[in-house]
Amino acid sequence: MPTDRVTAWGVELRRVHGKLRDALALARAGLDGGDPSDAATDLLLFCHGFCAALSGHHRAEDGSLFPELVRARPDLAPVVAKLTQDHNMIEHLIGGLRKAVADSTDPEVAHRHLDGIEAVMETHFTYEEKQLGAVLDGLDADFDRTEIFGPLS
Repeated sequence: MPTDRVTAWGVELRRVHGKLRDALALARAGLDGGDPSDAATDLLLFCHGFCAALSGHHRAEDGSLFPELVRARPDLAPVVAKLTQDHNMIEHLIGGLRKAVADSTDPEVAHRHLDGIEAVMETHFTYEEKQLGAVLDGLDADFDRTEIFGPLS
């Protein structure tokens, strides 16, 4: 059956991951260039924006995309379970960053936490794109971008 769908969902996933990488870079740049008198505000602002975007992306995947994938492709259940586990680990790391930022105005503290989040995030994105990219591109589905990929889609 022909489709009018023009969105390749795997490409869209990679695009959203690129935006999240950009958000992380902006958070780092903001930490490095802020006015020292506003250090606490800058830390909260830059880290909160990045954390909200990353958490929102993962909540959307967990709540909408992954259940649809498993319904369409039950063989992907172990992959989705691994990705969900990654999401939980990243959320734990984000909680650590938020606590650290609330407790300290030292940008180096935030950078160390961002380093940990980035390491897990990059491994996660690479695995997710490898395991799901072609599957998503092959889906003939009419998804709502924001519903399945979060606020940065």
